[in-house]
Amino acid sequence: MLALLSPSKTLNFEDTLSSTESTIPELLSEAKQIHKAIKSYSPNKLERLMKISPKLAHLNFERFQKFSSKADARGSRCALLAYRGDVYEGFALEDYSSTDFKSAQKRLRILSGLYGILKPLDLIQPYRLEMKTPLPVGGKKDLYAFWDMKITDLLNQHLKAGRSKTLVNLASQEYSKAIDMRAIDAQVVTIDFKERKDGQLKTVGLFAKK
Repeated sequence: MLALLSPSKTLNFEDTLSSTESTIPELLSEAKQIHKAIKSYSPNKLERLMKISPKLAHLNFERFQKFSSKADARGSRCALLAYRGDVYEGFALEDYSSTDFKSAQKRLRILSGLYGILKPLDLIQPYRLEMKTPLPVGGKKDLYAFWDMKITDLLNQHLKAGRSKTLVNLASQEYSKAIDMRAIDAQVVTIDFKERKDGQLKTVGLFAKK
């Protein structure tokens, strides 16, 4: 079985948690293309493109200026340790052994607007780039068009390599749209977490993420 997650907007590159091993994102060359396309954007242009506050626009402008083409650049961190949203707070990473990290590396994949698809131990740099961002890249109108079948094809390779017959899709609709689920060579199980409220089943964002 392989589980699929969305990334988080919240990042943590400060604490002392670490892994004894790390890997390189497999779609790094594509990430470099995206970085080249967005690096020239001013803070004001990023604000409009990403629909974020001026403060976040300046933060991400600085991040894109500092972004290195080297996979193991100083300041890089394993993806599972870097993401810190509500979903990732559920991982007791302070108690993880090398065996736990290896298990996660085998069974978990994280979608990303910048990196395409990540294994937990893949090194990433600080960034924010949602999959829905209408950023023209490589002659394509946005990130969905740019990634096209690249993520789907690589995911199928991972499923085949791990002999996984089931893909558990826990990613949001925004990120799931980057995958052609009909082309996945496995049973796809998409889970929608709901709470019973006022006699009806409703999705409560915070609880669903946890």
